[in-house]
Amino acid sequence: MQRVIQMQHAREFQMLGKLLAVTIALGLASTMAAALDTSGAPDKLSASEIAEKNVSARGGLQAWRAVQSISESGKLGAGGDNREHMPIVLPARGKEAGRQSLPASPRLAHEAELPFELEMQRPRKQRFEIQFRGQTALQVYDGKNGWKLRPYLNRLEVEPYTADELKIASMQSELDGPLVDYAAKGTRLELAGFEKVEGRDTYKLKLTLQSGQSMHLWIDAQTFLETKVEGQPRRLDGKMHPVEIYYRDYRSVNGLQIPFLLETRVLPFEDAEQQKSVSSIPAEKIVIEKVVVNPKLEASRFTKPNTDAATVRH
Repeated sequence: MQRVIQMQHAREFQMLGKLLAVTIALGLASTMAAALDTSGAPDKLSASEIAEKNVSARGGLQAWRAVQSISESGKLGAGGDNREHMPIVLPARGKEAGRQSLPASPRLAHEAELPFELEMQRPRKQRFEIQFRGQTALQVYDGKNGWKLRPYLNRLEVEPYTADELKIASMQSELDGPLVDYAAKGTRLELAGFEKVEGRDTYKLKLTLQSGQSMHLWIDAQTFLETKVEGQPRRLDGKMHPVEIYYRDYRSVNGLQIPFLLETRVLPFEDAEQQKSVSSIPAEKIVIEKVVVNPKLEASRFTKPNTDAATVRH
């Protein structure tokens, strides 16, 4: 269950893999404070009841337990300083968590659609590939160790994950997401409130992972599918910006409900002293074109990549 990932441009490739993995695994971080407001709220259900209905709406517990691997491919929007900026309403926010710096590199002036492929396999294995300017960039995690190859930064040698990257990867949920067998995973659930998300009633859940890290996700009160999740905060202009990921265009794949469109919104940084925020940041979209459930994936797909993977494609 967890779907994850939103993207900006090639310089943020490391973030891309983690955010895209959200497509199948709602992986994330950062706590947001919210008072429990029952005015105009949907039916009062417990957090465990909401989780049960979510798993059922997504295809059912046994169906997800039978999934051992998933692959997704499509295109992600990258760059685009000339994109139209969207107005964003700032929500109440608490302390940020799980911060990560991104490598600096020039932005693309115009938005590009970059082909990508994401492969996930139990337990917690991931491989993310993206094509950029005729080269293949990689991000691989075998459940314990991680490697990255970033030719778009003229770094043609395979590099290991940093300690922070390993920590983030180790906290990502399995491909079935955080609500499937959540108790067995050591996760605690709380109903954090009721909120409108794009005009629809949603339940806001707070999940406290076995690691102690917290995350929030929003469940539609009618469909019981995920609507929104907190993404990994991004450092822009020296400031950590909150990130929201929206899930849209759910489709049935082998009886499982999977979103085929993800939209990432990087929220403006609010200056508490001057009571103002920086200009809004354009939304980023990921379009899933193909999903395969239980593909046969070679074990070598999740081992340390060869530098040949960065060969220019003609």
